[in-house]
Amino acid sequence: MAAIVVAAVVILTGGSPAPEAAAQPSDSAAAVTGPVAPDPTSAAQLYLNDFAGNHTDDASLLTDDPHAAAPALRDAWYTLKPKDVQAKVDKVEPVAAGAAKTTASYTLTWNLGAGHIWSYSGTFDVVKAGASWDVHWTPAVLHPKLQAGQRLVISTAAADQPAVVDREGKTLVVTGPGGVRPDTAVKSPLLLSALTGQVTSSSSDAFAVQRVDTSGKALETLFGKVESGEPALKSTLSTAVQTAAQSAVDSYKGKAVIVAIQPSTGGLLAVAQNAAAGTGPSALNGLYAPGSTFKIATATAALEAGVVTKDSQVPCPLTARIGTRTISNEGFDLGTTTVHKAFARSCNTTFGQLASQLPPDALEKAASQYGLNADFDIPGLTTEMGKVVAASGADEQVEDGIGQGTVQVSPLGEALMAATVAAGKAVTPKLWQGSGGTETTVNDGYHAPPASVLASLRTMMREVVTGGTATGLARSGTVYGKTGTAQFGSGAEAHGWFVGYRGDLAFSVFLEGSNDSGPAVTLGAKFLSEAK
Repeated sequence: MAAIVVAAVVILTGGSPAPEAAAQPSDSAAAVTGPVAPDPTSAAQLYLNDFAGNHTDDASLLTDDPHAAAPALRDAWYTLKPKDVQAKVDKVEPVAAGAAKTTASYTLTWNLGAGHIWSYSGTFDVVKAGASWDVHWTPAVLHPKLQAGQRLVISTAAADQPAVVDREGKTLVVTGPGGVRPDTAVKSPLLLSALTGQVTSSSSDAFAVQRVDTSGKALETLFGKVESGEPALKSTLSTAVQTAAQSAVDSYKGKAVIVAIQPSTGGLLAVAQNAAAGTGPSALNGLYAPGSTFKIATATAALEAGVVTKDSQVPCPLTARIGTRTISNEGFDLGTTTVHKAFARSCNTTFGQLASQLPPDALEKAASQYGLNADFDIPGLTTEMGKVVAASGADEQVEDGIGQGTVQVSPLGEALMAATVAAGKAVTPKLWQGSGGTETTVNDGYHAPPASVLASLRTMMREVVTGGTATGLARSGTVYGKTGTAQFGSGAEAHGWFVGYRGDLAFSVFLEGSNDSGPAVTLGAKFLSEAK
């Protein structure tokens, strides 16, 4: 073996202090020489034996670039702190006649303690240098994926990972060292508890070998894991629709709520209410008088009972005395008109009269066909669709027929009603996709109205937008809907509603105390302009 000339060679063990970088030789420094390996196999075996024995400086002298190899090999031992390293030459390719280069394949097995056994294979070139053969040094000699300026490190800190995603896979909730928390870009304050309540923090037993760059940024996990490995829960929410809904309600100065459902699946797309509406879940279980949006149920009951068709001639006077109640329209008189025209213009006198001609339980049955008396358990949410019971008398029946009286609905229930019209069948609202304990439980289900009745309702709801009380939505696509103004308390104030759908997006807009449905229509148009 030739003499070894190395300046300040230090042999380090796994528990040694951090090594200093190898000194760079000056132009006048003696050349660094190492053992003579007479053939490629000897060179590969000697290098691997020295490296596996933590003789990193000796191993570096078996390469063609000791000054680069030495600090890299020392750093690997110091940083990974293995209990043991096993190295094996798997194969050395024969040297072609007259060639000065060949390839060796190897397997390294690191015992990193606590059952962490890391094994991998790689290759390196062996080159002829005079009478000896050397391992050609590149970072890939240490690990096949290492590149210049990169190193190996141990990570025992759990990394942030998606815990809940939306329907497109966009992150809604993350879990990691900081616990379970919403993604900062998500705007769904009303659903934070539901979204975060279904997941737990990442386990604290994270252990991984990672490839990092010069700044320490992790580029790849090569062994182990820094995440729990649990797949993210997938919600039905749409980040785009939720953002559009939250933006719309936040632009309104009063109390505002928007709930959106996908009719084809029942998936909640958005649940938004602004700060003025408070932090309570009024969008999901607050019960309010629906006003004229309930004429969807009244029209359904009248159509099913055969009292009228959508084209029947009906009176729509400015005021009408029905039993002991005097019902008025909001400043208009249509005289004799059609049911669909009276619906589009929201004629109270027409629908109060129709309600008076129905059996006492007709409105309750019609409301139930839209899910307003259904009961669902959605994991993470407390919901209430509505409360509609049979009228206790003729006067109450008239008031119920125009959405006053005792009928009550939630914004979620109103959106479910619109979704049922759109889907033509019962819709089960849900927040989660897939199985595993997150499915909605149907405690009391419902059956949608007959297809013929729904066909008439769709025509009437479309006319509301094209020539009725919601023409402010005429440029928002093919929208179907119904407006509503519902008095509450002493009757001096009223809520504003719009409920409807466009394509596979059903929604309700509720403005508490707005005194008119016009602002709800305007807010609905803003929402649809941004919802994709």
